[in-house]
Amino acid sequence: MTTEDRPGLRFDVDLHQCQLTPAELERLRADLDAIERQVEKFPYADFHVLIEFNSRTTDYSVKTTLILPGARLVANDHDLVMHAAYERCLDVLTNNLRAYKDRLGQVPERQRQEKGTTQEVTTGPAPDLGAVEAAFAEGDYPAFRAALIGYEEALRKRIGRWVERYPQVAARIGTGLEVADLVEEVYLTAFEEYPQRPQDARLGDWLEGLIDPAVQAIQNHGDEELEAISRARTTIEAEQGREAV
Repeated sequence: MTTEDRPGLRFDVDLHQCQLTPAELERLRADLDAIERQVEKFPYADFHVLIEFNSRTTDYSVKTTLILPGARLVANDHDLVMHAAYERCLDVLTNNLRAYKDRLGQVPERQRQEKGTTQEVTTGPAPDLGAVEAAFAEGDYPAFRAALIGYEEALRKRIGRWVERYPQVAARIGTGLEVADLVEEVYLTAFEEYPQRPQDARLGDWLEGLIDPAVQAIQNHGDEELEAISRARTTIEAEQGREAV
């Protein structure tokens, strides 16, 4: 698989039973310019293309998927010439994307926010930064976690939509993986990376920026990360038990 992050667009190519030259890959990327312009204002946009050579029919099957907030646009085609099938898929996606944006345009942004389809990682009362920094300085994850508890619900909602970018992770939700695990992964990542936090960044914005690395960590090192999450929860429960005594 070839992955490339472009400004506003994440680009993945998965090849089965075939290889593409660098020039052919570059042509695939170049053909995305029109779609890239259409999605530049979305908070995220992922484009996946699966290309498979069929040895029995000697043609290429192409499947393209464009993942946007609240939508997954898919097109399939096949042809003896791979790029011909790819271009037809892009034509279908372009039309579907226009229709999707038209539907969005029928709902005012203010109304979408009121209905909760736009969600930022925010909190109620401002967190006690002194408590956050003291907990980190003492290596006290439960206290660090408690100091940032006000962000949890917003993180949960944001992560619930963010995992749509990662079909493998999304498919595991409810079957050995929960959104709560991803929330915990964000907090653990924040605890590890707190010294590198930009001092001029709002905590909510910074935590939101940790969602994608956290989801990728679960995707790439699931068992290891889930074990770390389990240990963290055991530590938190033990701390709560001491406080209750």
